[in-house]
Amino acid sequence: MKAPLRAAEMLLWSAAAVLLGVYGCVYLERNVYQALQMWSFDRTLQRMPAPRTVSAALPPGAPIGRIEIPRIGVRAMIVNGTAATTLRHAVGHIEGTALLGGEGNVGLAAHRDTFFRGLRDIRKGDTIEIETLQGAYEYVVNATRIVGPADTAVLDGSARPTLTLVTCYPFDYVGPAPRRFIVQAYRAATPSDRGRLEALEFRR
Repeated sequence: MKAPLRAAEMLLWSAAAVLLGVYGCVYLERNVYQALQMWSFDRTLQRMPAPRTVSAALPPGAPIGRIEIPRIGVRAMIVNGTAATTLRHAVGHIEGTALLGGEGNVGLAAHRDTFFRGLRDIRKGDTIEIETLQGAYEYVVNATRIVGPADTAVLDGSARPTLTLVTCYPFDYVGPAPRRFIVQAYRAATPSDRGRLEALEFRR
């Protein structure tokens, strides 16, 4: 009886070691990718003349900016698209939403157990900083919501420059999470933004 138990124990320990090794490799790969892209992004920013210009037609997986939420410790590179391989390495820009820093509703997605883990502690009034090769933008959190996975209305266009962050929910759920956690933030008003918003309010 002891021999089968010992064999089962050894098998479980072996499986645990393999899983731990796989997780370690994924974790290392993700962090190396982020470090290299951060370095490359900063070097590009330093070398580019002002005003900065880049092509809007970027291939899937191409780095396009950086997100930072200082109060909760979120800091990561943003790449184009939301394919599984993309979200394994970075925050993804959701296809069909506005360009980073542009007008309309910018959608970003990331996993709840990697780059957007800190969103569990986010709150209204928090500052979200977005930096691209075209410039830096600041957003202020307006609200959070929990929606179903099919509720794409949160990514609809907006007359006001908006940033929408999407991750799975609940944060501690084991397996594919059944809902989505949404953070909505508005871009901090610049003089041009204020004039445009006043015009919108006047027309209403």
